[in-house]
This record gives sequence, structure tokens and C-alpha cells, in this order.
Amino acid sequence: MSVIDYVRDMAAAGLHSNVRILSSLLLTMSTNNPELFSPAQKYQLLVYHADAIFHDKEYRNAACKYNMALQQKKVLSKASKVRPSSTGGSSSVQTQVRKLSLRNLPSEIEVKYKIAECYTILKLDKDAISVLDGIPSRQRTPKINMMLANLYRKAGQERSAVTSYKEVLRQCPLALDAIIGLLSLSVKGAEVASMTMDVIQSIPNLDWLSVWIKAYAFIHGGDNHRAINTICSLEKKSLLRDNVDLLVSLADVYFRAGDTKNAILKFEQAQMLDPYLIKGMDVYGYLMAREGHLEDVEVLGGRLFNISDQHAEPWVISGFYSKRYSRALYLGAKAIQLNSNSVQALLLKGAALRNMGRVQEAIIHFREAMRLAPCRLDCYEGLIDCYLASNGIREAMGMANNIYKTLGANAQTLTILATVCLEDPMTQEKAKTLLDKALAQRPDYIKAVVKKAELLSREQKYEEGIALLRNTLANQSDCMLHRMLGDFLVAVNDYQEAMDQYSIALSLDPNDQKSLEGMQKMEKEESPTDATVELDGDDMEGSGEEGDLEGSDSEAAQWADQEQWFGMQ
Repeated sequence: MSVIDYVRDMAAAGLHSNVRILSSLLLTMSTNNPELFSPAQKYQLLVYHADAIFHDKEYRNAACKYNMALQQKKVLSKASKVRPSSTGGSSSVQTQVRKLSLRNLPSEIEVKYKIAECYTILKLDKDAISVLDGIPSRQRTPKINMMLANLYRKAGQERSAVTSYKEVLRQCPLALDAIIGLLSLSVKGAEVASMTMDVIQSIPNLDWLSVWIKAYAFIHGGDNHRAINTICSLEKKSLLRDNVDLLVSLADVYFRAGDTKNAILKFEQAQMLDPYLIKGMDVYGYLMAREGHLEDVEVLGGRLFNISDQHAEPWVISGFYSKRYSRALYLGAKAIQLNSNSVQALLLKGAALRNMGRVQEAIIHFREAMRLAPCRLDCYEGLIDCYLASNGIREAMGMANNIYKTLGANAQTLTILATVCLEDPMTQEKAKTLLDKALAQRPDYIKAVVKKAELLSREQKYEEGIALLRNTLANQSDCMLHRMLGDFLVAVNDYQEAMDQYSIALSLDPNDQKSLEGMQKMEKEESPTDATVELDGDDMEGSGEEGDLEGSDSEAAQWADQEQWFGMQ
């Protein structure tokens, strides 16, 4: 065995640190004495050395060494084409030996894939595409086509992405992520299913696959109701019962459909089956935070950090319970750095930018979230909120009308359109009609109830508002609804029950500043003298800590409107 064979065996055994040291020494020897190793051996050394560096996550350095290996391969290829001057049988034998040795060398295609992998990790997507495009189509392996498809899709080259995904399926008909990729690019479910029909018919117990494809076709087509029914039919089958991936998908569709209760239920079920689950936990954390369970969200974030801090989800979840917009902005940016396709990270960062007054930057993030998840309404809601914050009512109305026409008249789209109409005094009646239609479809849809209550409050129709909120709270308990009911009760001078409603709201979310303010206001009105005396006493006792108190009040004020984070505007 040669020393190169030892390096190869150590690389195969996973002794990367040993390979890096030894290959570095041997490459230096080769530089000082070019005759020491053949061109083929030097190529091998460069590849093994680059692999070891890649394993150490030094991707820029690894890409450089892989490119050096490719340059050495070109030298080797030119040398192999030079015919030997001698003639006879010995020349033929040498040629055969040379060809055999070349076949045993590390694959040039694999080296190019590794370079593209380095560039992808370094966010140099254009360079990665350029390297992979340089590989002839016939020589592209399934993983090369899969990487190309994902890169094309990210770059907005949808036609090329579809071609590459289809090539993956041609080679591997059960590549389910490639199937999801095609469906997300609006390829018809029937066409995708036809590409897997042969394998479904030839292998037993795969009859569920056609239903699975149909479910994800509904998901990416925005038909949440049929997607839920189809996934439920799959999940009920004995062979697929309690599948974590299906439960997470089902929870996500419930979330998109605005069914928070069932979404949380399915996320919790999936989490119980797999305590190390990370996928989808950012959405689960978002829902829990929106429900006011910030302590549970904090526990969830800590648990996910213990599982892995190299995923976007724990960073996003930390942003949900952060009390400073600047901190949430940092956490969102960190999550995007780890996964630029994280929709929830983009929404978190967009919300932080919007609340900091950096509306134009926020718009960029919400638009990117829309591009990645065109069927998620919260992406559109974030963008509409930005338009309204910058007095762009016309842009907001155009966006809301587009959602309404594209996704149809359901409770969510009707509420979004009504929200924009409420901003224009000329379209108040239209807003009322839209909200009535939304509530006729889904009487329990909280966002529609909130907007209808806001409209009734403007019109000073307090009794109607009280009846609406009571009916909704009869079937579900929500902090905002209890607080709004408290506000309406104050308006009709029912202070005792108003105090009860504020108390319930604070029990659901102890951080709800508006409920606390409502309760404090009522207490001052009931006993102004006692409140003044108590305030004077507090001022005397706390005079030495005035600076700390001011800082605390400032932080509380920044976090007061918690709904801005969780899409309740």
C-alpha cells in the first residue's frame, strides 16, 4: 500500500482530523518535490484534504481546495490523453492500467457537487448554480438535480426548477420532497401522481401515496378545507396513524385555515410522539404566544435550543417572548441566517421592523415571505399592515382585493378586506357587510369578531357589541375578547362585570397591558382620594429609584401592544 492508500482508508473511516494533518504534510512535500507523487495521487490528496476541511465547516477554504483539485484533474486528463512513444504489448498494458487507475479516483462530479454545497452554505447561490450547470445533464445524479431544483426555485427560475424536480422523480419516483417541490410550483397533482403510478402499482402497501399527493396538492393550492379532510383520511388509516410528519402538516393547515384550537392540539400531539421534534415548532410557538402563554413559549424555546441551535425555529421562538423590538429583530435575522426559507423568521423580523417604524424594510421581508408561502394569509396581512401604517390605503386595498379574488370568499379573506375598508370612512358599510358574511361562515373566527366589535364601538352600539362578544366567548376563551367585553361594559356603566372581564383577560395573559390599564382606570375612578394618597406614598418610598422605574415603564410601553406581534391588528 502507498501512503495515498492510507489517507484514503482514513478518510473512509471518518478520521477527518488525521486526514487533514497528514494530507497537508504530503501536499507540502509534493510542492517541494513535484516528482514525489503522480498527478493522480496529488488529485486524490487535494480531494481528501478538502473533504477534511469541509468536515471542519471551513466552507470557503474547502471550496478553494476543491477547485485546486479540479485544476489538478485537468492536468491529469491532459496527461492521460498523451500517447506513449513506445509500441507493442507493453504500451497496451500500460494504457489499460492507467484507465483503471483513473476510474478509481474520486469522482469529478462529486467534487463539483461539494463545491456547490460550500457555495450554498456561504449564500453564494449564483456561484452554486453556475458550478452545477456546468455538469452535463446526463451526468447529473439525483442529489445534483435536487440541489439545482431548490436553487432554481429560490432564484425565481421556476421553469428550470420544475424540470430539475421532474428529473429527480424520473430517477427516484419516491422522492417525496421533490413531489412537494413540484406541487409548490403549481404543477397539477394529477401530473405529479402520474410520474409515480408505476411504482405505486408495482410495490405493495403504497396505495396511500396517491392520496398523500392529493393532500399536498390541496395544501399548495390553498384549499385548506379539502386538505384537512384528505390528511385526516390518511391519518386515520392504521398504517399511517400517529405519523409525526402528517400531524405537523395537519396542524399547519389548521393554522392556515385560522383554526387555532385544532392547530395547537395537533402540534402538541406530534410533540408528544417525538420529543425532539423541531419542524413546525416555530408556528406552534407563534400560536402559543398569540394565546398569551409566553411562559410556555419560553420553555419551548429553551427545550429546542437544547436539541439544536443550528435550526431557525428556536431563534424564532425566542423572538416571540422578547420584550424589545431590537432583540426580536436580531433573533429574526439570526434565524434567517440559519434558514433563509423560514417564513416565520421573515414574519418575525418584518413585524419587528414595522413596529420600529422601518416600514419599507419590513415590506421587503413580508414580500419574501409571500413568495415562499403564497397561500399563507398572515404574510399578506403583514404587508397590508405596513401599507396602512404608511397611509398606503390604495396599495392595501389592491392587495386585499387580490387575495379575495385569488383565494376566494372565505372568512379570512373577507376579514382582511374588511380590515382595509375600516380605514376609509367611505367604505364603512362595505366593511360591515364583509364582516357579517365572514361571521355567517365562521361565527367563531376571532379576527372577524374583533373587527366587528371595533366597528360597533365606533358606532357606539355597545349593546350589540356586548351580545356579539358574549356569544363568541360562550364557546371559547380569548384574552382580547374578554378585554373588549370589559371595554364595552365600562361604556354602559357596568363596572363590576367589566372588572371581572379584565381579570379574566389578565389570567389568560398576565402581560396584557391594555387590560391592566382598563382595570387601573376603573380603580382610580372608584376611589380617586385613596389612589392619590397611595400614589404619594409610593412616590416618597421610590424616590431613590426613579431612573429604574422610568426604564421599566419605557420597556413595558414598548411591549404594550402585544397584538402587533401576533397578527391581531
